[in-house]
Amino acid sequence: MKAARFLPAALQALTMSAGTATAAGLKPTVVELFTSQSCYSCPPAEEFLTDLATEKSLVALEFHVDYWDDLVYGAAGKWKDVFSKRAYTERQSVYNRNIRGRPNVYTPQMVIDGHLEAVGSRRLQVLSRIREAEKDRRARLDVSAAVDPAAGANVRLAGPVDRKAAVWIVRYIKERRTEVRAGENKGKSLLSRNVVTEMRRVGDWKGHETSISVPDFRLADGEGCAVLVQDEALGPILGAATCTIPTS
Repeated sequence: MKAARFLPAALQALTMSAGTATAAGLKPTVVELFTSQSCYSCPPAEEFLTDLATEKSLVALEFHVDYWDDLVYGAAGKWKDVFSKRAYTERQSVYNRNIRGRPNVYTPQMVIDGHLEAVGSRRLQVLSRIREAEKDRRARLDVSAAVDPAAGANVRLAGPVDRKAAVWIVRYIKERRTEVRAGENKGKSLLSRNVVTEMRRVGDWKGHETSISVPDFRLADGEGCAVLVQDEALGPILGAATCTIPTS
């Protein structure tokens, strides 16, 4: 409760620093939450991600892992997370080897800019990691992405980073409520934000200004997308942006 009481002020401070960064042409920090609908301690972290998703200085994404799906919780049984994917469990495992030096994983976990981590429900700890990540804003790529209903997606990259990296387009559901009927969260109505449903590698950053066209990429109602430029070994994120949708 103490952390929650001070959260509004902490978020206000984060917003103020983001305003300065935006004015200077600096780019957003990426927050990835690894979670599961079958995890009793995860709903508070998902609520926190909902708060973070409102911040223009952040790209906040929710990845649902699958290692909770087969766990039986007494008489409540087990619950198969409707969003879970093995690929997201593997993504989290690599992060933990890279960041913590160990393959074991846990939920809820937030990974910030691909190289920092914190317990996802510990709000002040997460905000501290975000501020730490923001220190390297000037070294990030300038990334923009737009999705046209007729022409697909177009990604533009520029900046001083000379290391090679993969360019990913990430599709997500902006908001979805799930009524959980079994498992640790039986009887709860869980609201998820920015739930990742697809990650597609669309190109590479090779150290010079680049434009990438993805003509077959479309968004359905209620979907959004982001672009991540990330070290090949799933290391630091070098640049990111939320997709824009041109208005007619």
